[in-house]
Amino acid sequence: MRLARTIAAAAVLAATTCANAGTGPATISARARAVQAQAINLDTHLDTPGLFAQPGWKITDRHSYQTDGSQVDYPRMVEGGLDGGFWVIYTGQGTRDAAGNRQARDAGLRRLAEIREMVAANPDKFELATTADDAARIKAAGKKSVYISMENAYPLEQDPSLLRFYFKQGLRMLSLVHTSHNDFADSAGMGVAPAGEHGGLSAQGKALIAEANRLGILIDQSHASNAVFDQMLELSTAPIILSHSGAYDVFAHSRNIDDARIRALAAKGGVIQVNSLGGYLIDTGATPEYRAEMRKLWESMGNFDALTPEQRAQFRAQMEVLGAKYGIRKADFDDYMRHLLHIIEVAGWEHVGLGADWDGGGGVIGYEDITALPKVVQALLDAGYSDEQVQGILGGNVVRLLRQVQALADPQAVKAALE
Repeated sequence: MRLARTIAAAAVLAATTCANAGTGPATISARARAVQAQAINLDTHLDTPGLFAQPGWKITDRHSYQTDGSQVDYPRMVEGGLDGGFWVIYTGQGTRDAAGNRQARDAGLRRLAEIREMVAANPDKFELATTADDAARIKAAGKKSVYISMENAYPLEQDPSLLRFYFKQGLRMLSLVHTSHNDFADSAGMGVAPAGEHGGLSAQGKALIAEANRLGILIDQSHASNAVFDQMLELSTAPIILSHSGAYDVFAHSRNIDDARIRALAAKGGVIQVNSLGGYLIDTGATPEYRAEMRKLWESMGNFDALTPEQRAQFRAQMEVLGAKYGIRKADFDDYMRHLLHIIEVAGWEHVGLGADWDGGGGVIGYEDITALPKVVQALLDAGYSDEQVQGILGGNVVRLLRQVQALADPQAVKAALE
């Protein structure tokens, strides 16, 4: 059966490439729409909260990727069939000193407040979700689920005990590190893994994992080093998640995870959610010179979250010019599906889901925003997966994982944190 699906998947990619130049299925069948309608569709890495404080940007307005670069809003969630997901408290890694730690603490709390304020301002459209059962209940009520996650535990370096406050406010997923090392863990870096600082997890990182286990918080390995993965799998008393990662055996990038570790993750009951950031999917041809110019461009923009739509459009135009100058290749829908189908074959469908990194750099040609989610459903069905299997990948698997992690929590620790 697995060999048959592998052949079917290869045929799907070949046919899509010929017919649609890598942009995915041209039509969505009635079966695909029915399968998606019955599923709980959750994406585990929505960086959209970074837009909430942007002047003039509202989650309830329909925006356009071509106009302002955004990829998720309420009207497009409805069109694409996304029922919700994990909305990210992201903090870029800054200086690891008292001043930097205080700034990170405050930035994390501001982003938490912005997420909760968005939910409070739109009670007819969104609802805070904190348990596995909430996803189905909120969908049945005709609203979108807002689970809260933290990408990079930098806001906790000043005071790790803040994790309990975040938990009380709704946090249900935690990653320890981003693109450079911090006090908790070593990073996977951005292409070639940097030399480790802690040999994986620091003592503080190990303590943070233990606390997350006690509270029933999903532990997220994405962005962390392979050594961190190995230690998380060994130390965590509950299965872990990779909220937005790709396949190293498809493209050897330090942010991706190799097949042996994918199998180990599945064996422990974990789930890997597949990322759609082009630079993690293919070799784009980025040279050190290109990266240096891109770094200067980013630095010139200052606080990206504060940019107006017009300034963002200008920034994207400059990126396009830079990409053309260096002949940078862009990933497409086929490249994304190559990772997704490979990971499903390696892990088994029960251990795979979707974490596209929307509004955080994700999106490829043919899969530019959340309205294109039905293409993934169609492609999975075309590859030979059953209705049940596709529904698991769309969100059922992560709901199951959250239920398991919460069942393994310490009831007394949870009760104390919520009081």
